Amino acid sequence: MVNGGFEKNRNTLKKLCPAKCYGLECKHMEECCIKRGIRIPLKEDRRIFTPIDRSSYKWEREYDKRTAVERVNSRLDVSFGFEHHYIRGKKKMEIRCGLTLCVILTMAVGRIKEGRMNDMRSLVKSA
Repeated sequence: MVNGGFEKNRNTLKKLCPAKCYGLECKHMEECCIKRGIRIPLKEDRRIFTPIDRSSYKWEREYDKRTAVERVNSRLDVSFGFEHHYIRGKKKMEIRCGLTLCVILTMAVGRIKEGRMNDMRSLVKSA
């Protein structure tokens, strides 16, 4: 089925017939019960059916942002030792995380100024 968008007033995803959307010939078009499309309510399964359809390009762009954030979180945990820490107190942890993110950005800016764009995200290669 082809993505037909999100209907906000009905809170449903709309799926359309691929034969009709792409102008293909279908032998059973006359007796087809879904030739105009179907609507899937989000309450069906909210984990699968979201306002942004998983088969759309917008979903891919949003999911790419999520994976980028997960890479930063992984770097904080593994490379900078936040996975096994002995820091107590939210304020101390916020300060240390902020300083660590400043170090990561400073390393990237230093590599950009040197013209080493390919090494911008690397922790191993020295500046």
